[in-house]
Amino acid sequence: MMTFLPILLFLHVMAAVVWVGGMFFAYLCLRPVAGQVLDPPSRLRLWRGVFERFFRWVWVALVLILLSGGAMMARVGMASAPPNWHLMAGIGVVMAAIFLFVFFGPYPVLRRAVDAGEWPIAGAALNRIRQAVGINLALGLLNVAVATLGRMAG
Repeated sequence: MMTFLPILLFLHVMAAVVWVGGMFFAYLCLRPVAGQVLDPPSRLRLWRGVFERFFRWVWVALVLILLSGGAMMARVGMASAPPNWHLMAGIGVVMAAIFLFVFFGPYPVLRRAVDAGEWPIAGAALNRIRQAVGINLALGLLNVAVATLGRMAG
């Protein structure tokens, strides 16, 4: 009998790589350089475009993570799932909530403010996004540790 667990695990890990890796690159590589070489209006326009593309991928990743993780958890049974799976799921739900806050909160403000040339408002929205992404990046890296090190502890 063919099992779909390897396919589910592959989709789950790839989606996490896209989301967490994208945050890592944006936060630790792109953000510092953009701040050094671009004037505020150019930097804000850049982030508007980056988020527009990246957030599409985050939606795909989020759906894949939730569906694949839920399917794997259902396959083994909630009671039989290792403790680190439950911790990963909890952290993932918090990460999803933070992303939803960003997507429906400061991100539309950033888009509208950049389009209207209202740079102080756009800057404040970008700062809120930066803070939320920093938290989500830390949670995402913690989840990688829970996923890998938790397997060894169980």
